[in-house]
Amino acid sequence: MELLIKLSQFLLSLSLLIVLHELGHFIPAKLFKTRVEKFYLFFDVKYSLFKKKIGGTEYGIGWLPLGGYVKISGMIDESMDTEAMAQPPQPWEFRSKPAWQRLVIMLGGVTVNFILAFIIYIGMAWGYGDLYINNSDVKDGVWVTNPVVEKIGLKTGDKILTVDGEEVKQFHDLNAKLFLASEVEIERDGVRKTIDFPINFIDKMFQGERSPVVELRIPFVVVNPEENSVNANAVRARDIVVSFNGHPVKYADEVLAQVDNLKGKTVPAIVKRDGKEVPVQLTVTDSAKMQIVYAGRVGATNLEKLGTYPIQRQQYSFGESFGVGIEKGVDQLSSYGGQLKAIFNPNTGAYKGVGGFKAIFDIFPEEWSWQTFWSITALLSIMLGVMNLLPIPALDGGHVMFLLYEIISGKKPSDKFLENAQVVGFVLLIALVLFANGNDIYRAIISK
Repeated sequence: MELLIKLSQFLLSLSLLIVLHELGHFIPAKLFKTRVEKFYLFFDVKYSLFKKKIGGTEYGIGWLPLGGYVKISGMIDESMDTEAMAQPPQPWEFRSKPAWQRLVIMLGGVTVNFILAFIIYIGMAWGYGDLYINNSDVKDGVWVTNPVVEKIGLKTGDKILTVDGEEVKQFHDLNAKLFLASEVEIERDGVRKTIDFPINFIDKMFQGERSPVVELRIPFVVVNPEENSVNANAVRARDIVVSFNGHPVKYADEVLAQVDNLKGKTVPAIVKRDGKEVPVQLTVTDSAKMQIVYAGRVGATNLEKLGTYPIQRQQYSFGESFGVGIEKGVDQLSSYGGQLKAIFNPNTGAYKGVGGFKAIFDIFPEEWSWQTFWSITALLSIMLGVMNLLPIPALDGGHVMFLLYEIISGKKPSDKFLENAQVVGFVLLIALVLFANGNDIYRAIISK
């Protein structure tokens, strides 16, 4: 069932983005009286799952879910219909329209992508508001579990003050900013310190454990003791360890930090159970295991109930949601631009983390959540818009590049040149798709 839910969200999001992107091309084409021969969700290689012709346009659904397309008469695109292009230009064809109209048609898809993302962020601000933890309220610092992060100098208990000179207000923004960071200012034991992140930090993260850069420090909440374990009768689910080996503890990392030095020993502990403090004896095995499954993450609401962190709740009026949504959209656009810049810099090693369809599929949760669905869809819409603007022939950005050249120089590239450029662009695009999905396969193999 979980797989079906993930797949349903993936296909719904992908279908929505593709249809709206192609509508962005379709509508201005129709407004400028340009004939649109086909409008397809997914690719109809050899055959289609559904098709119907309405008003001169064939609408359909292909069987290959790698995207979608509109086929506009007189346009050199992925169909490579050179036979039609060999005929004299007709008034209804794309190539017969003024350059500015062709530019509007080509920019229509990415324009819709960006508008959609901003509309979603505005709608989410109005419908859901904001729920977050202030970074300033993480008074005892962060939890660092990733060895790669520890090696560059960050430690559990460090308070993160600024990332690349900029204060990070909300804790959930930290990981995205740290991933691309060059310099981080922290406070450790009351002393401020600057930590330089290596340029290949992203590469190191991909090669190491798949865990966040930093996490919230959380209480040691028992999920359950392992069956027939040494501590099976000592603790129960939902117990919270508040003292361990005679030392008061507030966070799980404080318990785990002591375990290595207590191999084979039984130590006193106190757990909070149903609001009462209960003394127990906990045994550490010779392999430094307590055989207790503890919570790796605790929901924000539960953290507030436990008194660990105050949760900030912000509701917005319809008018206020516009400013908030636009700001979030700009932040995401800026963040993705930074990621793309890192990917194209070989020194960062970020290209090794580029993913294909499996990577996109994996970000959808196994439980249906409209809030999560819309958040992911907005991000994917920004990604689709930015990627399509890359100046690669066969992408919208490639067509825009040649159209801008024509408008500025007054010279239109020949159809033969555009056909050759389309072939080169298509080869590059296929190479990028193979590389991205090859990364998915490689990561799946090495993770086994």
